[in-house]
Amino acid sequence: MILIDGYNLLHVTGLSGPEISRGEIGRGALARARAALLRFLANSLKEDERQLTTVAFDSNETPPGMPSESQQHGITVRYATEHESADELLEELISKASAPRKLTVVSSDHRVQRAAKRRKARAVDSDVWYAEILDLQRETRKLAAPDSCKPTSPLSEEEVAAWLYEFGEVSLEQGSPVSSVHHNDDAPSVATPIENPFPPGYAEDLLEDNQ
Repeated sequence: MILIDGYNLLHVTGLSGPEISRGEIGRGALARARAALLRFLANSLKEDERQLTTVAFDSNETPPGMPSESQQHGITVRYATEHESADELLEELISKASAPRKLTVVSSDHRVQRAAKRRKARAVDSDVWYAEILDLQRETRKLAAPDSCKPTSPLSEEEVAAWLYEFGEVSLEQGSPVSSVHHNDDAPSVATPIENPFPPGYAEDLLEDNQ
């Protein structure tokens, strides 16, 4: 289970937008910032993690007509309408957690962190947790990226012949040796075998003596 101090995490992610950064806090700007944060969490957490995640926001910025609890992207969103602050709501949720040792509390507030540690839950600063999420995303992208150096399918006979010619190995015809290569743009796709340097009948007398 994950409990998140919504506005605390919002400010460290940089998703709060220029209006909020300048202190121009309006309902429209906050609504856009909250939506951006929830999209980020939805894209960053696995489905089973989202089902066990609660984001708490202060009640004084509750959108008009918005219930104190809702589900967005599978994430539980709570507004501290019956509490003085999101910190107080988080403390209550920590105290009621049925498996606190499996709980991660994301908040930089020391009061919330102390409440988490008293119940043996993991307390982590918002900026640290955000960095962990970004590292995990980078690692996931790295593992998912195809290796450009690996062939995705077997080479055709023409491709094999071209590589053999390029590196001066053997041709496809009975493994006959090929000459040293002088590369040019008009190189044939299959290497040319070396001609026999000895005249016809060479050493036949030696073969007759050995019979």
